[in-house]
Amino acid sequence: MLSLSGKKGLILGVANDQSIAWGCALMAKQMGAEVIVTCQNEKAKGYVEPVTNAENIQLEVCNVEDPGALEVLVNSTVNKLGHFDFVIHSIAWAPLEDLHGRVIDSSSIGFSRAMEVSCHSFATLAKLCAPHMPSGGTLLTMSYLGADEAVPHYGLMGPVKAALESLVRYMAVELGDKKIRVHAVSPGPILTRAASGIDHFDELLRTAAKKSPLGRPVRLEEIASLSTFLCSDGASGMTGQTIYVDGGCHAVA
Repeated sequence: MLSLSGKKGLILGVANDQSIAWGCALMAKQMGAEVIVTCQNEKAKGYVEPVTNAENIQLEVCNVEDPGALEVLVNSTVNKLGHFDFVIHSIAWAPLEDLHGRVIDSSSIGFSRAMEVSCHSFATLAKLCAPHMPSGGTLLTMSYLGADEAVPHYGLMGPVKAALESLVRYMAVELGDKKIRVHAVSPGPILTRAASGIDHFDELLRTAAKKSPLGRPVRLEEIASLSTFLCSDGASGMTGQTIYVDGGCHAVA
């Protein structure tokens, strides 16, 4: 039930060996899945390719802001894999000038770009991948507590992640008859390349560790464990949820 043996998946958003996407890819492979991963562009490929080559995992380039990029990616990867059993979307981005300022000062363009990359791309990905999931499967994305609470310095990404979590619920309803399950995983803060763009991130890490009932930050392998479980048959009765892996921070006022 907790094996991914024979399953095939696409995982978007690897930046380096500390990426949540990479942790998920590595664990999925260890559980028996065949996976293809993506990075943002050719510059990122130079950093990511040595990591994927070492594990014999195929790497594709996909910048979701490029017109048609997701269509090209899905067509290319489904030709190689044949179908998808799970797809993991681990992409979040906002322009720094909008991310570091007040939400009320954010530009319309910056807000729209953050929403496109971090939220709407998940909907587009689902639309493209669903026809290639004939036996159903799992669509997974990554959120954060800042979707539900106003976390200092998280700024613009809070409303964007709130929209993403709402999107998960609507997608779960719309795709349920195809036996496609949809979830958001909400990890506690860990140091990734994307997280490094958040102002005062070290303070966020310290606060999370202090607030956590477990008394420590969450680990990458713990996020990957939850994510791969949700992609397994063991989670076949679950859909439409935001599930926390944050050491219990979400439960503490």
